[in-house]
Amino acid sequence: MLYLVAKVFFTAIIIVVVSEVAKKSDQYGGLLAALPLSTFLIIFWMYFEGATDSKISNHLQLTLYFVLPTLPMFLFFPYLIHKFGFPIATLASIALTSLLIYGFKLLYEQFGFKVF
Repeated sequence: MLYLVAKVFFTAIIIVVVSEVAKKSDQYGGLLAALPLSTFLIIFWMYFEGATDSKISNHLQLTLYFVLPTLPMFLFFPYLIHKFGFPIATLASIALTSLLIYGFKLLYEQFGFKVF
């Protein structure tokens, strides 16, 4: 239990640091947010917990498959937030990303990749 609490605390610190930097600097906040910090934390925790190299590799490969359909959100959210406000921009971005993930799933299956 202590390990889980430490894991949550350490991971939360990273998120808080990025959000605090973003309050001070859009550029540095964006840079830190764009880094695959959560991915590195996840594979670090997986490795530390004894996951096999194959499991970690598979996780990273599937992460790549899901990055592509999430990218359009970064293009549309800034436009939507200025036009409709935060709640609508958030909901529309979640809907768009969900549809794109489903569409990419179908596309990946056409090439023989089963992502879920």
